[in-house]
Amino acid sequence: MKKDGHQQLISIEAIVKAQIRLKDAVSHTPLLPNLNLSEKYKANVLLKREDLQLVRSYKIRGALNKISSLSAQELQNGVICASAGNHAQGVAFACQKLKIHGTIYMPSPTPSQKVKQVKMFGKEFVKIILTGDTFDDAYLEAVKYGEENKLAFIHPFDDEKVIEGQGTVGLEILEEAKVDIDYLFVPIGGGGLISGVGSYFKQISPETKIIGVEPSGAPAMKESLAKGKVVNLEKIDKFIDGAAVKKVGEKPFQICREVVDDIVLIPEGKVCSTILSLYNEDAIVVEPAGALSITALDDFKEEIKGKNVVCIVSGSNNDITRMEEIKERSLLFEGLKHYFIISFPQRAGALKEFVVDILGPTDDISHFEYTKKVNREKGPALVGIEVKNQEDYKSLIQRMKMKGINYELINEKANLFNFLV
Repeated sequence: MKKDGHQQLISIEAIVKAQIRLKDAVSHTPLLPNLNLSEKYKANVLLKREDLQLVRSYKIRGALNKISSLSAQELQNGVICASAGNHAQGVAFACQKLKIHGTIYMPSPTPSQKVKQVKMFGKEFVKIILTGDTFDDAYLEAVKYGEENKLAFIHPFDDEKVIEGQGTVGLEILEEAKVDIDYLFVPIGGGGLISGVGSYFKQISPETKIIGVEPSGAPAMKESLAKGKVVNLEKIDKFIDGAAVKKVGEKPFQICREVVDDIVLIPEGKVCSTILSLYNEDAIVVEPAGALSITALDDFKEEIKGKNVVCIVSGSNNDITRMEEIKERSLLFEGLKHYFIISFPQRAGALKEFVVDILGPTDDISHFEYTKKVNREKGPALVGIEVKNQEDYKSLIQRMKMKGINYELINEKANLFNFLV
């Protein structure tokens, strides 16, 4: 995905200076081998554990590096930012550490766990304003307020100082790695992390292939690179909130044109399966954006065999109340849960016949909604059925057809599915 022309990368010197500036406040997170992933992909898979960072994501690096570079007058006036959560925590921590005032705009749907964390890190030095449905909505409000009140805006990704701070992740990886890195998988939201890490890698380890990873529902960088300019997506899936932006930064976009070798799009449901797998098999708790890089390994399973691979686990700020939705999305993606509208005859025993004649020995009704209607021969019911294996679904459909069951599958009908389930 490299283009003609040359864009100035973030210099090695700038990233080294950022590391020195951050060393007393930012953890040098470990680069750890993962036995389960290494065995699964027949590769040496290493995880850069930014989920173990002080604010449980890499965002503290860029935020603190930027704020530390402000003038005394700017610090006295205070700072402002917009964030879906992780950047806000980094800014809040920096405000509390430097004893300056910060105003933080966050989208209204931001998980409550992230809002509480921002309050905890910022203490009395930050004010939180929840507004809009997306990061982009909060961003526009924050920029307007900042300009009106002469506050220094701390951008989450489209700022050179922020990118320099995120670049220290790459510096640490190469400091700690005992082998040459063949593949580096990096999650992409606005592009600050991959442009900083990519700048360092392309100058120190140019043979490493840098793979960007975006959610299928928010492919802002992939679309921008394909069209040769930053594009503004009309609609995005906000589920992977740490990486769901409508528009990437101009600076990260220009750098990514030079440093990114490929970008892969990952379905949100597949990310959910990775989250559950990491929790169950490795006791690693990650947020959806933090699981992106690991989920992408499937798309490169042939290329990475026998190679040294690094995945950046970008964060672990996951709200426990989201786990039911994460499990649901995973089951739907894996083809293990299916929702139907089924027309049952309005007579006694109809449901019992369905259970006995239609359901297989390991099939389970996980959802059932039905209200009896008067003066009707048949009544529709919303039925969720969970199967043990994907093959069981085919058998279930065959039995319903053989018995003449009147059904409609709604998994793939997004509007109807979201309304009913």
